[in-house]
Amino acid sequence: MEDFVQKLRQYAKTGTPAERRIAKYFTEHLNDLPFETAASVADRLDLSPMTVGRFLRALGYQGLDSVKVEIRETVTTSPAQLQSAMSELHADAAEGKPLAVLVAEQIQALHHIYHLTAQPNWSEAVGMISTAREVSIATHARLASLANHFCQRLTQARDGVRTLDAADNRFAELFARLAVDDALLVIIDCRRFAKARLLARTARRYGYKVVLISPQQADWMADQSNVMLPLPPARAPDLDNLPPLIALLDCLSESVILQVGEEAALRRRRMMEFATVLGETANH
Repeated sequence: MEDFVQKLRQYAKTGTPAERRIAKYFTEHLNDLPFETAASVADRLDLSPMTVGRFLRALGYQGLDSVKVEIRETVTTSPAQLQSAMSELHADAAEGKPLAVLVAEQIQALHHIYHLTAQPNWSEAVGMISTAREVSIATHARLASLANHFCQRLTQARDGVRTLDAADNRFAELFARLAVDDALLVIIDCRRFAKARLLARTARRYGYKVVLISPQQADWMADQSNVMLPLPPARAPDLDNLPPLIALLDCLSESVILQVGEEAALRRRRMMEFATVLGETANH
């Protein structure tokens, strides 16, 4: 990152007029770059995106995304800064400031999930997802986008992962076969998912193993799943508790990727290479 900043300072002195403007903007707005695109920078400076792109390539980057990766990898928060921020947050929450209360509750939920990752049921769920012959992910249509994100993350570690929701009676696909050999069903429960319990019972009767992700207070029976990963209670009974659910799904998929190890790294590399090929093809 220091090398990047040094190059910016050099271009701010000796570059073309456009390069000097871009270098000055980048230097003064380093903290904003993760939220920018080449097009947005170009718009702010009344330049073309191609000019911004050429400048980034001159610095040795393929684009602004490469700069963002370096920022994420090098910019860290010191323990003292973190402690100060947490003290300020707790003070504001104690005064009843709504956003501080919300953030404090979400941090507490993240603590719950981090504690969960050290429990035996977490390791068991990771092992089942890693080694099952096939993995199906079922949820209510309202949470389909989260299930799809979870599925895409798991494909970095293994084949044979798919999502199902109640649309068009797709749950019936689970039971089209008479015998199921080492197949796993992951159920992402929510308050609207009235079919979840029936789905779990039927899946187990047909030979599926079941990993259940559900709120702590949900009235599930112990024999309705092989493993349960409990979410912290929602802030209000009518909420789906999405922030902790997103965090749990990300941690769970990352745990599977880490358990698979080198093969997952190779898969991710091949997928990135293929995505690059597709991008280059689309540009020609």
